[in-house]
Amino acid sequence: MFRFDKYNIADWFSFYRIFAVPLLLGLVWFGERQLFTWFLLISYSTDAIDGFLARKLNIVSARGSQLDSVGDQITLIMGLIGLIVFETDFMKANYGLILLAFIPYVLQMIIAFIKYGKATAFHTYLAKTSAVLQGVFILWLLFFGPVYWLFYTMIIIGVLETIEEISLIYMYPHWVKDVKGIFWAFKDDRRTARSKTAKENGV
Repeated sequence: MFRFDKYNIADWFSFYRIFAVPLLLGLVWFGERQLFTWFLLISYSTDAIDGFLARKLNIVSARGSQLDSVGDQITLIMGLIGLIVFETDFMKANYGLILLAFIPYVLQMIIAFIKYGKATAFHTYLAKTSAVLQGVFILWLLFFGPVYWLFYTMIIIGVLETIEEISLIYMYPHWVKDVKGIFWAFKDDRRTARSKTAKENGV
């Protein structure tokens, strides 16, 4: 049974990105490019808001991190759907580079689900940078047109972020949230199953 009282205000901003999917799909279906882009902008904005609120109100949780990750992935997929429909020529002209970034991203998700049974929520610095670049590029393309230096930067950072994400999946035997990056992971005792068991036993 779905209980509203289980979720805090930051969680509901994450939920917005999920609940907005039918609206965004409807706007794509009816060819409402401008409205779609504005509502996509709102979805991207909630990504910044939920994280800020969680930290400001000290309500950071594993559930919230997971919701945030799911919302991010859904928003990215909706952005790509918008580009396929509204920027078909751009997507056709650059499908090779897009697949270069997207296929490893899908592979990373599959590896995470096989190992953890759910998506990762590392929220590394590189992941946050990649998400910002993706959002800025997609929105700029839909509002104004392509900026190729931003496109190439987004692809490079996206590939590097995916490589880091896959590396972290293999470094952590159990699902964890909020890892700043590989450098910090080497100093994180959550990487060992022993430390996890000790914490669960209160040692």
